[in-house]
Amino acid sequence: MTAAEPVYRLGEFHALKAAGRQFLYLVPAGAIFELDDAAAVLLDSVGGGATHAELRQRLEARGVAEAEDVIEELRAARAIVTGDEPNNTPAEPPQDFPLQTLVMNLTNQCNLSCQYCYEFGEDKVATPEGKPKFMDLETAKSSVDFLLEQSAGRGAVHITFFGGETLMNFPLLKQVVAYANDRAARQGRTIDFSLTTNATLLTPAIIEFLSENRIGVTVSMDGPPELHDKLRVFANGRGSYDIIAPRVKALIAHHRTRPITARVTLTRGVTDVVRIFRHLKQDLGFHEVGFAPVTTSPDRLYAIDDRGMDGVLDQFHTLAEEWLEYALRGQMHGFSNVSDTIAELVQGVNKSHPCGAALGLVGVGPSGDIAPCHRFVDSDTHALGHISRGIDRAKQRDFLSRGHINTKYDCHSCWARPLCAGGCHHEAFVRYGDTGHPNLHYCDWIRDWTETCLKIYCSLSAQNPEFLDRFAERKALA
Repeated sequence: MTAAEPVYRLGEFHALKAAGRQFLYLVPAGAIFELDDAAAVLLDSVGGGATHAELRQRLEARGVAEAEDVIEELRAARAIVTGDEPNNTPAEPPQDFPLQTLVMNLTNQCNLSCQYCYEFGEDKVATPEGKPKFMDLETAKSSVDFLLEQSAGRGAVHITFFGGETLMNFPLLKQVVAYANDRAARQGRTIDFSLTTNATLLTPAIIEFLSENRIGVTVSMDGPPELHDKLRVFANGRGSYDIIAPRVKALIAHHRTRPITARVTLTRGVTDVVRIFRHLKQDLGFHEVGFAPVTTSPDRLYAIDDRGMDGVLDQFHTLAEEWLEYALRGQMHGFSNVSDTIAELVQGVNKSHPCGAALGLVGVGPSGDIAPCHRFVDSDTHALGHISRGIDRAKQRDFLSRGHINTKYDCHSCWARPLCAGGCHHEAFVRYGDTGHPNLHYCDWIRDWTETCLKIYCSLSAQNPEFLDRFAERKALA
């Protein structure tokens, strides 16, 4: 008695069209596959299922000459599968996964009182009471040593300086850069630096130091004065734009070794994405501008409602079309929400987790407490250990296990999960009280945006593949 011939069925993919061609986004692999006419005929011929012989006969009947080759090609790509093939879901990361990035919160203090701040606002998870307000040199050095010890096998690692307002502890930042460079060099390794700042404390001397040491800078800025000053204010309620703008211009003019980027937090009433982009990119001269909706409970006055989010998406589409027009001419546009997604598509990512939190990245607070990322720094509930003792592996495993895509059952039928993996851990905690909960309030939004970026990628692969090659090279060097 012979075994029954396996039956082919359609694999898991998302079909789309771009530049007059047909493509498949192959979900289990996180890969993109262009369909030729023969492959399209095959997918149409599978129907509810077909054996190998039946599928070959159907293809030949429809004029496909190389039926066997086409079947094998789509089977290898998993566009067609049989019932006995493995599901190919992302594996659990190894316990000794090496660190890549350390986010060092030099201070939990800030000279602004932004109403939406996730660290100090109404939705804060931090519990800084009784802890140091500023990191000291001993803790900072221990943090550098910790990063180098926990990043075995990596020739290059990264430190991001953060706050509060990072530059309130600039003297320590300078000491950390010198110490980290020396320690890394002794091991034959390199270390890269970046920081996030509100730009209020920038001076010519600070800008010179940042440029000389190739420190990447991201400025938190929400657009032209009347938008920026809605929520990004000093304690007395005074807007911060007039203080920031001349300092930003000086930074962009004199920091020549790394591109300067802006990060915009979108809130109710601050959703004019195109106008904000034009001001920050064209008027002030930022290299790239990225946008993120505020992380907050839905009942906050500054939360963006569904209608507002739809408007944001419409404007994202406008800038995405511009991004593609620039790319087809071989030029960079500066809308980093597209650039970041294209970079992941180029790499073919298939995420087990939404980001590197508690995996390739951890945050360290002024007290030395270790957190999954900068958004959980100073939170006793989410602490993973202390720099003097290392990471509590049981707490780390719990965080990562709950955040793994395999535990997010709502995500299992979503074709966008290789890029999303359920969404931000911090957003999930603020909205649902669980860092492992999928961000269900963003699902339709994310799928729409992911398809937009997929179409851009596919259009470029068809019309200007050299741009994608150069883009990949730049991202590899970044």
